[in-house]
Amino acid sequence: MIRLHDTLARAKKEFVPADPKRITIYVCGPTVYGRAHIGNARPAVVFDVLRRLFEHEYPDAEVVLARNVTDVDDKIIAAAAEEGVEPGVITARFEAHYLDDMRALGVRDPTIAPHATQEIAAMVAMIGELIAKGHAYEAEGHVLFSVPSDPDYGSLSRRDREAMVAGARVEVAPYKRDPADFVLWKPSAANVVGWDSPWGRGRPGWHIECSAMIRAHLGTTIDIHGGGLDLIFPHHENEIAQSRCAHAAPLARYWVHNGFVDMGADKMSKSLGNIVTPGELLAAGHKGEVLRLALLSAHYRQPLPWTEALVMQSRAVLDGLYRKAGDAEPGAVDAAFVAALGDDLNTPLALSRLGQIDDPAVLRASAQLLGLLGESADDWFRGGASDDVEARIAERDSAKAARDFATADRIRDELKAEGILLEDGPGGTTWRRA
Repeated sequence: MIRLHDTLARAKKEFVPADPKRITIYVCGPTVYGRAHIGNARPAVVFDVLRRLFEHEYPDAEVVLARNVTDVDDKIIAAAAEEGVEPGVITARFEAHYLDDMRALGVRDPTIAPHATQEIAAMVAMIGELIAKGHAYEAEGHVLFSVPSDPDYGSLSRRDREAMVAGARVEVAPYKRDPADFVLWKPSAANVVGWDSPWGRGRPGWHIECSAMIRAHLGTTIDIHGGGLDLIFPHHENEIAQSRCAHAAPLARYWVHNGFVDMGADKMSKSLGNIVTPGELLAAGHKGEVLRLALLSAHYRQPLPWTEALVMQSRAVLDGLYRKAGDAEPGAVDAAFVAALGDDLNTPLALSRLGQIDDPAVLRASAQLLGLLGESADDWFRGGASDDVEARIAERDSAKAARDFATADRIRDELKAEGILLEDGPGGTTWRRA
């Protein structure tokens, strides 16, 4: 049994798919105007684990995970103008970086990756339906959603009206009928990217993108909609309103949100400048699997302070698991481990259980459900700069043959300082990472 905390219900609920043969998940993906930080990687890793869990528990089902790419946005337009290039140059560059970073962390590509610029027709169609049903209106080249037209608006975030208006940082504009109304379509100047529509040349607002793409690729009502806590309001609140008013049906049956990663008192944020990127961490020599374990070390709904100590501890835990698993092939998955994951993705409890599993085959199979222990033990401890290590061992062997023991000892000490341990035996010298 899988139980998940549903943000809308404010309670754990047993997960029962609408169609046991097709489980649908939509996760809000990147806006590709800059490098993703490690906090951006948390939902990608969390929902990758959830996807793996569903595939294990529902082996006969198709698990469809959609993760959108926002490739039209004011920040993208600004970045392109600053460089003097087309927006597509910016989006292609940073989408490639994002995919490389997530793959390095063991995140599998989504089943579907809809791009906003390729889904304009679906958005225009949905906006037209909302206007026809009295839930949206045109004003000065804009189309806005009428928040007062939806009596259930605010059901996800449970904020009062004043808090919602303040929290959305809504634009004060004379063409709005109500301060809480939000943009579905906005005009584009001649030198700004845009598309033709019944309301003039323009581009979509952020919120309509997800509602339209969910309907186009997954259906009217999906099983799970996920993302970070910061998306609950206004983004997911607005998605719910758009879809509910267009279809007279709920957008998602379960709403799942992960907590923030922070570097101190504040959440990690590009605007605050307190970020570290997966690319920087990987370039510093940290393995992607270590970063993945660090992101899973706390419960996904809790805050996660990102520290060097967390990364080092995660490496030590993985070293221990690889030593215990050795080169065993995956066997059966441990039942208690699965039960921990089934309890609202309790990864701390699941990781604790991993440490108690003695059977190397069961250990490896269970860890792989978390996306861990994907390498052989030999590759884990000896992987990376192996050619350089072998060359220095050969240099040490030559020094020993010449009875230059000072040089031989120096090479051994240098390698030890780098975490490389040498073991001399009858068959020669072997090495492993400490």
